[in-house]
Amino acid sequence: MKIAKPLLIATLLAGLTPALQGCFPVVATGVAIGVLSVTDRRTTGTQAEDESIEWKASNRIGEKFGDKVHVNATSYNRKVLLTGEVPDEQARNEIGELVAKIDNVQGIYNELQVAGISSLSARSSDTYITSKVKTRFIDAGGFSPNHVKVVTEASVVYLLGIVNDREAKAAIQVARTTAGVRKVVNVLEIVSDAEARRLDVLSGNKSQSSGEKK
Repeated sequence: MKIAKPLLIATLLAGLTPALQGCFPVVATGVAIGVLSVTDRRTTGTQAEDESIEWKASNRIGEKFGDKVHVNATSYNRKVLLTGEVPDEQARNEIGELVAKIDNVQGIYNELQVAGISSLSARSSDTYITSKVKTRFIDAGGFSPNHVKVVTEASVVYLLGIVNDREAKAAIQVARTTAGVRKVVNVLEIVSDAEARRLDVLSGNKSQSSGEKK
């Protein structure tokens, strides 16, 4: 049976671990991951904490709710975005409170929807949309794609990251004009141009100086 190319790509991407969803390009070697790490505006310590928060959130939600819910917890700069589907408002609130109690969590964006659990095909479609948005970030230029993390749920794109105002507007424009995107939710952390440049210097990311157009 022949499989359409976009669907094949989406299906393959769907099998990747959630921890890699926010990194572009997707890599499998420690060296490449290290390169992404040093171009991230978060400190390496904060990146490690974010990974730990995601792992703890996944475990605690799984232990309490099992397969009754479908929840993705994405931590960026110690703030956690919760997306997915839950059976009722009580579960939605309980999960938000559960994750908020994890060590080092500094904020919660609870975007969980009271709805039936999404299908594999719907999740594959979301993964494909994420990949398209990230690819268009590279094509657009003007800011580093590594500064913006993309999460897609039910065709709604959530943008996380530490960016200046110009970078935020550019990322939102790219996301909202990407085919298949139903809505864009901005959860970006906006900093001044000076602060963005300071973070770039700290991370060694001098290839695209914040606030400067190429």
